[in-house]
Amino acid sequence: MQTIKTERMPYWIKTVVIFFLGWVVIYAGRSVLSPIMPQIQTEFGLSKSHLGLISSLFFLTYTILQVPAGLLGDRLGRKRILVSGFMLFALFIAAVSISSNFLIFIVLWMLTGASQGVYYGPQYALSSEAIPKKWITLGSAVIGSGMSFGIALGYYLSSFMIEHFHTSWKMPFLAMAVPVLIVALLMLFFIREKAPQSASDTPVATAAKSEFSFLDLFKNRNLLMAYITIFCSIYGFFVIITWLPYYLQKERGMDIVHAASIASIVPWISVLGTLICSYISDKLGRRKPVVLFMLPFSLLAIFGIVYSTSEAALIGVLVLYGFIGKISLNPVLIALVADNAPRAALSTAFGLYNFFGMAASIFAPYVTGFIADSTGTLNAGFYFAAMITVVGFIAMLFVKEGKPAQEA
Repeated sequence: MQTIKTERMPYWIKTVVIFFLGWVVIYAGRSVLSPIMPQIQTEFGLSKSHLGLISSLFFLTYTILQVPAGLLGDRLGRKRILVSGFMLFALFIAAVSISSNFLIFIVLWMLTGASQGVYYGPQYALSSEAIPKKWITLGSAVIGSGMSFGIALGYYLSSFMIEHFHTSWKMPFLAMAVPVLIVALLMLFFIREKAPQSASDTPVATAAKSEFSFLDLFKNRNLLMAYITIFCSIYGFFVIITWLPYYLQKERGMDIVHAASIASIVPWISVLGTLICSYISDKLGRRKPVVLFMLPFSLLAIFGIVYSTSEAALIGVLVLYGFIGKISLNPVLIALVADNAPRAALSTAFGLYNFFGMAASIFAPYVTGFIADSTGTLNAGFYFAAMITVVGFIAMLFVKEGKPAQEA
């Protein structure tokens, strides 16, 4: 029989809940931008390329911080990096609301991106050590589903504040600072640097630290293929979450609230998709077959956004993408990284994973805007995103999967 736990709630469940909330506020903080892009474009007189550059610069600083945050987390303490980053996140996103010109807005927005950039590697290292191995993919999926809630929250927050309360487009940024600060305090008081262990719950990674070479991470083919695949998946994802509300307003004639509601289908459906796909991956004990099943449908859905001729058809392809797109794919690839990364380098491996993935977020908004300026339509940008997805599918074919490469 299992021993009775002294805590009402196992520590790993607390970890999942708090890190879920972390992703909610991160994605809400960045998604408030999308519905108000037309207002920003009008106020500052921007082209589509320059409008896309706002998001690209945000993700440039976010991506640059991935590897340093992972390395510092492994060496100085993952919790320390997380809490410090979130405190700065609350400060900078609040400051966006008082930016007096476009240059100050861009600088503060980039600093907001940098402060978010410390989260990924340390967070998934801590959660991978806390979650029992048999629940690692599903636990990561629950954490990652916070991205879905955050995108929808960000869309609704900015669109309703503008449409119904007639606030300035700057005010949603100030509103977001409050929940960010709350999550920072939750991490400060409830997250532990070392996960407690029990006889019934064996975490996925609890081995003592050992020396490792940074370059060793590039010698593991499965890790490299995971990095390429997440880049390709995130490219298409950020084309959709950055440009879809704008696309629906400008090319489908929807008002801001209707566009935000339609665009939010993707994150809401992905909550269900990520749990189902992750459960299947855990039951199979393998990641590759699940990824190879999901990517072709992502390709189909991205093409479908352009080819849908009615709102019903558009909703159908967005439901499809939500079910098997980046958010649902991410926990499966996270499990692949956890299966193959050295324990002492776990935070660094996850930092690299998100560095390569989020590099796509730097290019996707600007490249899509540039293609739209060049062709006169956003359709070609969606086509290009679909073709990038093909590269990810090819990369996953080269993964060799058997028993996990690292056992705790």
